Amino acid sequence: MKIKTLYLLLAVGLLIGLAELKLPAASEMVGTVEYATLRWGGRENTHLIRPDGTVEILGPKFAGIKRPEKADERSFYMSLAMNALAREGFELTAMTTDDYVFKRATHH
Repeated sequence: MKIKTLYLLLAVGLLIGLAELKLPAASEMVGTVEYATLRWGGRENTHLIRPDGTVEILGPKFAGIKRPEKADERSFYMSLAMNALAREGFELTAMTTDDYVFKRATHH
């Protein structure tokens, strides 16, 4: 009998604890999505257009990275750029021959 009472008290305590948690309102959870475009322009002219409209030329960043001899230049450098964007929370959304479009969720 004492074990049932103990379980009941634990369950009530857990419910009270959960009720005290402040969960965000649905309006607080709604965010927006922002986009970035990565455009291939050769090793020296590949650039990233960030969500705020700034353009970052990636050639100087690629300059210190030696491509393996038999690796395709475009695939190699675009992979480096895509992985850097992934570390920033971006996900590949769409791609054309020259452009890769990425998105990430933002919360206000």
